[in-house]
Amino acid sequence: MQKTHTAITRKKGALKKYQEVIVGSLSLFDFLYFEWCCFLSIIPGAIGLAARKIFWPRLFACCGKNTVFAQGVILRRPGSIRLGTSVVISEGCILDGRSDKEEFAITIGNNVILSNNVMLSCKDGSISIGNNVGVNAQTIIQSTHSCPVVIGDDTIIGQACFIVGGGNYTLGSIDTLTREQPIADDGGVMIKENVWLGGKVTVVGGVRIGQGAVVAAGAVMTRSVPEFSVCVGVPARVVKNRRDEDSSNRHS
Repeated sequence: MQKTHTAITRKKGALKKYQEVIVGSLSLFDFLYFEWCCFLSIIPGAIGLAARKIFWPRLFACCGKNTVFAQGVILRRPGSIRLGTSVVISEGCILDGRSDKEEFAITIGNNVILSNNVMLSCKDGSISIGNNVGVNAQTIIQSTHSCPVVIGDDTIIGQACFIVGGGNYTLGSIDTLTREQPIADDGGVMIKENVWLGGKVTVVGGVRIGQGAVVAAGAVMTRSVPEFSVCVGVPARVVKNRRDEDSSNRHS
């Protein structure tokens, strides 16, 4: 009898943990509605699109009109996620809004496209994506420990990019396990308006990328760059400024 009671207690504890971490609510109705929406995630084709368009919007803190959810999208704590109008969430995307420090962990503006298998992940951080932004397939954007990631309007993010705010441990003591050491406060990542990141670009915490900058494919951004910079390499360096080039073209 004691073993049975212990097993039931553990199951209740696991269910509560699931509701807190994944659903974001201890309400039985919210739990059942979330599970229903999870089932709708696997339905393919037009029927699945239509069903998700009807039922999914109420999962979020807010969800604008004409937002589309493709098959296989994974949601975690959607109540802390805000979506604008005409947002496209493509197949296999993960929207992870798990943050106890931010009211809204993920904010996505209007006319944003997340291509296949994009991951937006928060762990006590926040991600803000502006209007008219395209995020290409397999990109990971992560924010941890109050180190925000902010992406400005009209930005293009290439395939398989990695953008992370707060991703480094402090490593203050060799006698303490790395995983038990605090995360460094790097101030997060700021990518201004009209930036173009090529494929497989890495942007680490503390970096600010100025308006109109272009970052070549495969570059690793370890330091901030001014507006209209053109950056290449590992670590990335500024090779020219688009303003200078534009001025030369005008005078030629």
